Amino acid sequence: MQAFLEYVVKGLVDRPDAVTITPVDRNGLTTYELRLHPTDVGKIIGRQGGTIHAIRSLAQVGGSRKGLRCTVEIVEERPED
Repeated sequence: MQAFLEYVVKGLVDRPDAVTITPVDRNGLTTYELRLHPTDVGKIIGRQGGTIHAIRSLAQVGGSRKGLRCTVEIVEERPED
């Protein structure tokens, strides 16, 4: 699933080298934490959240075929003050 998400996300952004996807397991749910360049966040979210909604749907369907529960979250890195 992680390789599939990387393929999809890297195809949508301007800086694919900055994309990292980290799986985190919590109580039977795998959350794929998506980190990318700040200028690419809007492209992944899409207009009214359409793109990230589609990515999450693909992750849920792909995971359910393997008997897994999964979701995708965008983690925005904030500079520390």
